[in-house]
Amino acid sequence: MIDIMDRSFSKAFNDELLLVQAWGDNAIRIRSFVDMKYVDRFNALLDEPISSEKVVINKNMDGIELINGKIKVVLDHRNRLTFYNNNDQVLLKEYIRLRAVKHDDGSEDVGTVDITKDFNSTLKLKSREYRSNLCGNFQVITRFESEPKEKIFGMGQYQQQFLDLKNTILELAQRNSQASIPFYISSMGYGFLWNNPGIGEVSFAKNITRWKMYSSDYIDYVVISGDEPKEILRNYANMTGKVPQMPDKLLGLWQSKLRYRTAKEVVDVVNEYKRRGIQLSTIAIDYFHWPKQGEYRFDEEYWPNPQTLISRLKNNYCVEPLISIWPTVQTDAKNYEDYFENGYLVKVNRGVPVTMQIQGNTMFIDMTNSEARNYVWSLIKKNYVDIGARYLWLDVAEPGYSVYDFDNYRYKKGSDLYCGNLYPIGYLTMVYEGLKDHQSVVTLVRGSWAGAQRYGALLWSGDIDSSFEAFRNQINTGLNVGLAGLPWWTTDIGGFHGGNPKDPEFRELLIRWFQYATFSPILRMHGDRLPHSKPLSNHGGGSMVTGAPNEIWSYGEKVEELLVKYVKIREVLKPYISKLMNEAHQFGDPVMRTLFYEYSNDPDAWDIEDTYLLGDALLIAPIEYYQETSRPVYLPKGDKWIDVWREKEYEGGEKIIIQANINQIPVFIKASQKEEFADLFAVIKEEF
Repeated sequence: MIDIMDRSFSKAFNDELLLVQAWGDNAIRIRSFVDMKYVDRFNALLDEPISSEKVVINKNMDGIELINGKIKVVLDHRNRLTFYNNNDQVLLKEYIRLRAVKHDDGSEDVGTVDITKDFNSTLKLKSREYRSNLCGNFQVITRFESEPKEKIFGMGQYQQQFLDLKNTILELAQRNSQASIPFYISSMGYGFLWNNPGIGEVSFAKNITRWKMYSSDYIDYVVISGDEPKEILRNYANMTGKVPQMPDKLLGLWQSKLRYRTAKEVVDVVNEYKRRGIQLSTIAIDYFHWPKQGEYRFDEEYWPNPQTLISRLKNNYCVEPLISIWPTVQTDAKNYEDYFENGYLVKVNRGVPVTMQIQGNTMFIDMTNSEARNYVWSLIKKNYVDIGARYLWLDVAEPGYSVYDFDNYRYKKGSDLYCGNLYPIGYLTMVYEGLKDHQSVVTLVRGSWAGAQRYGALLWSGDIDSSFEAFRNQINTGLNVGLAGLPWWTTDIGGFHGGNPKDPEFRELLIRWFQYATFSPILRMHGDRLPHSKPLSNHGGGSMVTGAPNEIWSYGEKVEELLVKYVKIREVLKPYISKLMNEAHQFGDPVMRTLFYEYSNDPDAWDIEDTYLLGDALLIAPIEYYQETSRPVYLPKGDKWIDVWREKEYEGGEKIIIQANINQIPVFIKASQKEEFADLFAVIKEEF
């Protein structure tokens, strides 16, 4: 049975209800409900957008088609969906391998048909498959035909070196340093959103593309057609929301370390930067500034008058304090019983309900529970916001379980397997709703999912290693985060785990990382440097160790001298970066962009990794290896490019070898926009 409406059609078939719907411009949303149990949910999507084009639905003997602008989908008599662009070229096709039962008259039994009328398969593979897990839900699999030459970009943050994700397998789950954002852009000319927040896996193999959920009862995805990646990503941003406006005051240097233990330490660091003539944007007051997790307040033994401190930082130094919070509560916190008795905690299916052990027995707060969020926000508002703090750092937001046993945790919204990727979204929503009337919300967060950008998510790369290998991974990772719809992204300069300020190799790593971060959305110092200092006391936040100093003067005079030069470069770039932040706010464009994002008609641009555009005018090619002083750089066709260090002009379409001693990161300016960067050339001439 097929039911046709103005902008959609549905088909009931055996145990499945299939809904095919025009969704905004040039996009189609597909939903499938097992046992025909329709539930209306948006997940990553905003309210249903209306297409500016007339939606056309045609029905014939072979099936039914829906046309929405530049995209068409056909549901054929095999119950298979095929998506086409406006040139009738196949974008994406469901994969089925079922045997046809043919009768003497040549007819086929509906429901037992294969991929072609002339091909019989004994594989018995359906494109949309529900297999009971005997726990009330299903293992859900969706299969698509694979184009081996296709390139796939986006999907969020994964700690590997690949920009092109074809032939990779990705876990659809949040972990420390991993953020699953299941939207990708294909070189075939489409974008794809997997709109199911459950825990699962996607395989972009050469022979098949397969999305797998471990415990679900529906399929939900959107396919977007477009003439170029920019059109596709902007359409996606219209569907899922755009970032707020990034304040200009946050575009300078962010200072952090593991961890400032007292108000005096914070003020001393800010004073040192002021003495050097450097205007900080933020300074972080990191974890365990509290007496106990879950109390959401300053430990007055070490932070005796936090309101005065915050006022002093903001009014005397024009520096915003960045307050770290965790979604956790210790069992010995003074308000633990409030969490426990009201059901605000994450539940477990087996074992003792302790999900982390840092500073004591610790449990996670259920951020899918609106009542729990309201309670936590009441504490944050009283103890942070009402005394002047306006920027929060949502650490451990995946949440950061000691063991990622996703099948063991339960939330108010459902099991972790069913909806686990919504956890950081709930956390971000709490902060956004609490702060949006005060300001444009910017929230540093360790965890994300599709749509997080509309809540002001500034994703960072998590607790990564302090090594050149980790650095190489971040460059392509940041680009894929942008193509997954999050324009704001940052890293710990130098990595998080380890790094001795006296080690020559680490000093070089820090320099190369700082150079790269200068040309990124947010310039942010952070890390757990070695050796650690002894605790201040044996109780509360004072019992926690702190890392070695991590300020720009902590690495010796030569390093400091060079980093100061790059801070000056960042200062003259701020008007340009502000313009890019406005583009992100208005259109959804990433701040850091792959070459093909701006040069989609250049085939070679689709093959370039570890090189990126900051906006549309600056091309950056980071130095990624220890003691490396040169590297190949490809310059996209269609423009001329100027080397900022030598002011030499190159024709686009060339691959050149560029020299870059320890003072330099290869940077090129689009020749047609040279005048916009007169201040950059002036700083380089003066400082280098």
